[in-house]
Amino acid sequence: MALSRKVQQVQPSATLAMSSKTKEMIAKGIDVINLSIGEPDFTTPKAIGDAAIAAINSGKASFYTPAGGLPELKTAIRARIKAEDGVDYRQNQVIVTDGAKFALFLIFQVILNPGDNVLLPEPFWVSYSEQVRLAGGQPLAIKASGKDHKVTVADLEQMRTPQTQAMVINSPQNPSGLLYTAEELRELGNWAVAHDILIVADDIYSNLVYNGNQFTSLVSLGEAIKKQTLLVTGVSKTYAMTGWRIGYVLGDPQIIKAMNTVASHATGNPAAVSQYAALAGLNGDQKDAEKMRLAFEKRLNLLYPKIQSLPGFEIETKPQGAFYIFPKVKQAVAQCGYSTTEEFVEALLEEAHVAVVSGRSFGQPDYIRISYATDQASLDEAYKRTKDFLETKSK
Repeated sequence: MALSRKVQQVQPSATLAMSSKTKEMIAKGIDVINLSIGEPDFTTPKAIGDAAIAAINSGKASFYTPAGGLPELKTAIRARIKAEDGVDYRQNQVIVTDGAKFALFLIFQVILNPGDNVLLPEPFWVSYSEQVRLAGGQPLAIKASGKDHKVTVADLEQMRTPQTQAMVINSPQNPSGLLYTAEELRELGNWAVAHDILIVADDIYSNLVYNGNQFTSLVSLGEAIKKQTLLVTGVSKTYAMTGWRIGYVLGDPQIIKAMNTVASHATGNPAAVSQYAALAGLNGDQKDAEKMRLAFEKRLNLLYPKIQSLPGFEIETKPQGAFYIFPKVKQAVAQCGYSTTEEFVEALLEEAHVAVVSGRSFGQPDYIRISYATDQASLDEAYKRTKDFLETKSK
């Protein structure tokens, strides 16, 4: 049977493909260290799990909820955004979705027409471009003129066309861990307002910022920028709830209403039990979230100098957030006798049993993404195996 032309243009998720292959090897008894997937190795805090169990036992989790989420969960989301970013939203400006990934998918479905394009600063998360294509749009990769993976207004202006509908700003960024400053974001936001370009602010890693660096959300930089911005985030990273699949969007009520309409036909409501669990996370104390953040900060500070020391690995700027390191490995690939980063990554997996992701899927083929969302002993062993692999291959 023939597949649609739209689907034939879309590539599978490279991060999930690598993680799947890694898990297959582990199932065969191979001792693989998986640094390929962006998933906290912590379990969901007990108070959140207990709230989910209570919702099941009471019967509350047994029934449909509104497609766009429980009213009380929307209220908790608004309160959390007010506490963290200092901005107010109305109830009709919030939608709860099946994870932040589906939130982004819905956005592109409702804002794009065939021929519209979306500006994606490189490196960008693997699913942005494919979701834009699935919506009939055209992803436009924007190369940063600086060395720290941050785009400027000049970079964006060079690629802007009359068909530019939106741009995505992800800070802290997956895969580089970069963090835009308030002033950098203000310049980007004012440029978007001036050209009536919608800003999709992916703030999913907003609570994972380290070493005294400060997160700023675009929506906190004035009413004009806030009105131009769709704020996307969720509970997956902050509360170690990746499996619960709860994301949310805050922004223009007309767009939120359209997203509700599409969601009602696509998925219906997010799982009720997951919504009650998310409610507990947002309304509860943030001690477990902070404990996890501090653990990631410690891992970054221990792993970063080791990655820096690997022969042929280059890192322009120390990551400031998320849980990734994104070194340039062009020299290492050549020194080991490989033609592409993909060949290098494949050999590292097959021979050293360390799983990382090629940067090609993020728009930068000379890089690899290393996730430090795993325990310190595994990170230390992965470093040792990688170092031995490089020394053996470079002889």
